[in-house]
Amino acid sequence: MKKFKFLFIMLIGILLFPCTVLAEDKEPVKVYFFHGDGCPHCAEAEDFFDSIEDEYGDMFDLVPYEVWYDEDNYELMQQVAEARKENQEGVPYIIIGNQSWDGYASSYDDEIISKIKSEYETPVDERYDIMNYVDDIYKNGNSSKSESKSYAGDIAVVIAMVLIVSGVGYGIWFARKKAA
Repeated sequence: MKKFKFLFIMLIGILLFPCTVLAEDKEPVKVYFFHGDGCPHCAEAEDFFDSIEDEYGDMFDLVPYEVWYDEDNYELMQQVAEARKENQEGVPYIIIGNQSWDGYASSYDDEIISKIKSEYETPVDERYDIMNYVDDIYKNGNSSKSESKSYAGDIAVVIAMVLIVSGVGYGIWFARKKAA
């Protein structure tokens, strides 16, 4: 009977272990930053993002797209604006989750930081990512890539659980057979 209690306690511990070890860390929020090389307002926005890197750098990834000299990036910006039902011609154009900023002024700083924080606290699979609604080969963070990553983690957990339960079941069967 002592072996059975020991095996039962081990089973509970083993079943809880993979859930804590394989739990996903929070992923940074994607900040899409459409800009033009030589644009003074874009440079100010870039300086702002550099200035918050130490404090909030783990919470966001800046995804820059230069649109003045790269026609593909300009086309992507137009597709993003169209998907958001916005008319976008100028830069910088900053998008975080379901919110965008046309241009940049230091008065936007607190609002941008607040949006980064709130998106970071939102579970990854519930975040709004405009790039999931735009068909373009140049975009970063397409939905198929992120979906396969989350499925891979789920599959790994299921396989680990099946192996653990099978191993414990075999151990119990073996212990009973040996005792009989």
